[in-house]
Order: sequence, then structure tokens, then C-alpha cells
Amino acid sequence: MMDRYDVVVIGGGPGGYVAAIRASQLGCTVALVESEHLGGTCLNRGCIPSKTLLRHAEVIEQIEQAKSWGIETGSLTFSFEKMMKRKDKVIQTLRSGITGLLKKGNITFFNGQATVDEKKCVSIDFGSEKKVIQAGKVIIATGGKPFVPPISGVEKVDFHTSDTIFQLTEIPKSIVIVGGGVIGVEFASIFASLHVDVTIVEMGDRIVPSEDPDVSQLLHKILNNKNIRVLTNKKVESISQQDKLKRVLIESKDGVKEQIECEEVLIAVGRKPNLSAIEKLPIQMDGPFVEVNKSMETNIDGIYAVGDITGGWQLAHVASAEGLVAAENAAGHKKEMDYKVIPRCIYTAPEIASVGMSEKQASQNNIPYRVEKYALLGNGKAVAMDDTQGFVKIIVEEQYGEILGVVMMGAHVTEMISQASAFIYLEGTVDELAKMIQPHPALSEMLFEVANSWLGRGVHS
Repeated sequence: MMDRYDVVVIGGGPGGYVAAIRASQLGCTVALVESEHLGGTCLNRGCIPSKTLLRHAEVIEQIEQAKSWGIETGSLTFSFEKMMKRKDKVIQTLRSGITGLLKKGNITFFNGQATVDEKKCVSIDFGSEKKVIQAGKVIIATGGKPFVPPISGVEKVDFHTSDTIFQLTEIPKSIVIVGGGVIGVEFASIFASLHVDVTIVEMGDRIVPSEDPDVSQLLHKILNNKNIRVLTNKKVESISQQDKLKRVLIESKDGVKEQIECEEVLIAVGRKPNLSAIEKLPIQMDGPFVEVNKSMETNIDGIYAVGDITGGWQLAHVASAEGLVAAENAAGHKKEMDYKVIPRCIYTAPEIASVGMSEKQASQNNIPYRVEKYALLGNGKAVAMDDTQGFVKIIVEEQYGEILGVVMMGAHVTEMISQASAFIYLEGTVDELAKMIQPHPALSEMLFEVANSWLGRGVHS
């Protein structure tokens, strides 16, 4: 007789393990199946390792900047091997934490490749043997994997994606990054700090195209100042390799071609869903992604899907939020996913964070709005830190002053965006934000300043 669980979660990333824990908290018997390591892409090949290396990059840049402050350290050296070992230690620490949480919740963990059928029988392949378990409800959280476009010659070249780049054992002299999105610009920042010759090739007319145009423009300038070559409106035509050198042929929209030689190539143009667990299911799709309703349920009763496999916001914190909603519904509670307030962060230096509507979205929804912008140059803490690159922009509905969206660029803004998120979530107004007393000196004073400026009462603007 096969083992039976109230809820079986397939995928142990931020969507899956969070769903498993919540289902257990709600009294369900739960099994979690993960084919690789707990933590998914985020912990093992994404958010956490990249932020660890970005922290290293930040320290290197601060040491170099400190010379202008009168702090001399002598010749700067760094061990890439030790950096990567620290990255691995961080990952292992957090993996162990997830394992402990699963044990605490009495969640049965299977380390194997899962597939599910319409009867909710989950087959687990461990390599040497197989096991079948019965689920009452199933939550699919298998995530995504890097998308590699059909570039001529790419199959003959040793290129990297975000899945493999963390396996580097030595610092390359040069790298071409195909794609100027979030992953591309973050890795550009990491490698530039390690004195690597970096080129970003972006097919669109600006980098980080999903963000505010002002962000793209300033980040482009800052990356250039860090000796990162940023090429927009350029398409990669082919990639070839001779010995250790790769040759990347790019072409502009007006037909001008250029060949760039480099030691490494990172392809970071997006991700595609991992559908391996649901190949036997007649699941309704929305393009390449699994279609779900507001309860995160698919067209098959009792089978839910969360995270990157569903498209939309491909962010770890969104996957976790979706996982909580799916678990609540799988346990018999009614809950719907609300996407109104989704903070978005990019961990370059300076950092970028935004939440709520963009100007374009406000216009598309025919909402009368007005924008105010405040530069970090006027912030005392930023000046004291010698870190004044950046700004805050606020998008406000004109009639009632409701805050629709906030864009921030500067030091530590990924920590401050939650303040803006709270105001939008609670339908706060620009007048309420302007009245709120901020600590001094603090970077968060930029929110006070931009709100008062919007009202025509700016103090330091």
C-alpha cells in the first residue's frame, strides 16, 4: 500500500518549501520532493550566491574609494577561491536552516525527480529506485531554468548561464554578458569589481528595461564610469570559440557589425519554466507557463502551481507569497493572491528598488497622476557616506494624493522600499508620508523630502 499525504509539494525552492511549512502548520500531512538541493534556484544559483559576491564587490569598491578619504591599505589583493568558499558556506548554512524547518514541521522530504498524474499519484525517481506516493492535493513549485536563445554557434561554445557561472574557479580577464536585465547588470557589477573587462550586450534600447527609464539612464552612466562597456540596440549574431578565447559577433539595428573577444560568455536573457513534473497532466497553459486562478489552482481540481512556472513576477518573494496562498487553499481555507504591492530590487551599486505602478501603467489605466523626483545629492547621510548617486521618484494620484508607485535608486534602498510598500498597501497618501517624521541623518529622509516637494513644501529641494 502506497504512502498517502494530504499535500505533496514538488519543488523545494522559496515557493515550495514555504508552501510545505504552511500546509503543515494548518494540520496537513505533508511531503516535499526536490530533485536537487533545498532552496531552489534562489538559494543555490541565484539570489543568495549573487548577493554574497555582490557584498564582496561592495567591500572591494569601498576599500578603493577609501583612499580618497585618507585611509590607505596598501596594495589590494583578493582570493577568488576564498570568496567562492565563503559563498558555498553561506549557501550550506541556509540549506541546513531549511532542513531544520522541515524536520520541525514533521514534513517528509524526498530527494528525487517527481512526476504527477491526474489521480495525484506522485512518482519519485531516486536514480537507483523509484517510489510512488498518493497526494490529496499537489502543489507544483518546480521553478524555471535559464533560457538560451538560438544564437548561431552557441552549442559549440563553453558558455555560462546563471546556473553555471558560480562554478568558476578563477577570475577571467574578460567577459561578455548577453542581456542587460537584472541578472546581467548584477554580474557585471561583480566582475567589474574584480577588475575584469566587462561588456554588456542588450538587444533593447536600454538596460533593465522593466524599470523606470530614469533608472536605466543613470545606471548606464554609472556602469560606464566603472569601465563596464554597455551596448544597447545590439543583437548577438553568433558566438565561436578558438582555444580559450570566445568571439562574440554583434550587430546593431543599422547593420554595423563588431566582433568582441573574451575569455567567458554569460548568457542572461531570461528564464523558462521547468515543466518536467507535469508532462503527464492535461494542464491548461498560458503561453509557456502554467495557468492558475487567484487561488493558485490549475484547471485540474486540487493541483496548484506557484512561482516561476506560472510566469508573472519571477521573484523569490512572490513565489513564497504564492506558496502560502496555495497551501491555505490546499488545506481547505479560502485565500486569493494579491499582486498590488510587489517590491522589486536590483542589487547593483547603487541599489535599485521600486514598488507599485510605473508612470506608464498609470497612463495606461487613465489615472491622472503627477510625479516628483528628489536627488540624493541633497541628503546629509548620503553626503557623509560619499555615496550620493541616486534619487527617489514618487508617482501620486492627483485628486486624492494616493501614492501609486515609488522608484528609489541609491545606497541601501532595497532595505527602504518596504516603507513605500507599506504606504501603498495601506492606500496611504502623499500628505501622510510628508507628515511622517524620519530619523536624521538617514537615507530614508529622501521619502520625506520627495513627499513634501510633491506638495510644494520641499525643505531641502
